[in-house]
Amino acid sequence: MSKRILIPLADGFEEIEAVTVVDILRRAGADVVTAGLQKRNVTGSHNLHLVADTVLEECLTETWDAIILPGGVPGTPNLAEDSRLIDLLQKQGAANQVTAALCAAPYVLDRAGLTRQKRFTSHPNWVEKIQAGDNTQHRVMIDGNLITGQAAGSAMEFAFLIVESLFGPETADAVNQGVLARR
Repeated sequence: MSKRILIPLADGFEEIEAVTVVDILRRAGADVVTAGLQKRNVTGSHNLHLVADTVLEECLTETWDAIILPGGVPGTPNLAEDSRLIDLLQKQGAANQVTAALCAAPYVLDRAGLTRQKRFTSHPNWVEKIQAGDNTQHRVMIDGNLITGQAAGSAMEFAFLIVESLFGPETADAVNQGVLARR
C-alpha cells in the first residue's frame, strides 16, 4: 500500500531540500503531492520555478501518512505564517502521523507545538528561534513521529530516514541501489 505524503511549498523554499525529498520518496513508491500555499507556480529561494501538483486548500481535508516541510528563506517564514498549515500540522501530530522538516522548517513545527518534549535538529542559524524541545544539532534526527534534518547538505540522509521510517530499511536499501547515496 502506497503512503500518501504532502509537501507544502511556499515561495522561497530551499530547492535542494524539496526536490531531493520528492525524488527519493517517489522512488520508494510514495504518492507524493506537492502543494503551493496559494498557487501552483512556486519560486524557490534560488529562483528555481516549480509547478506544484496542487494548492494547499485542496489538501486540507485529506489524510496524510506524512507531511514534510522543506526549509529555505523566506520559505520557512511563509510556511509559518499560514494558519491553515499550522492547523493541518497540529491535526497530523494529534493523529500520531509523521511530521518532518528540514533546515529552518523545524521552526514551523515548533509554531504548531510539535517540538515540545521532542529531540530534533535544525539549521544552526535557527536554533535560537525554536522555543520548545531539545535541538541536538545532529545531521538528521528522529523522535517518534517527528523527523528532522539540519540543512540542504543533509537532504539525502533526511529523505532516506523518512523512507526507512515509512517503508522499512529494505525499501531504503533498494532505492539506494539506484542512487548510491551515503547514508
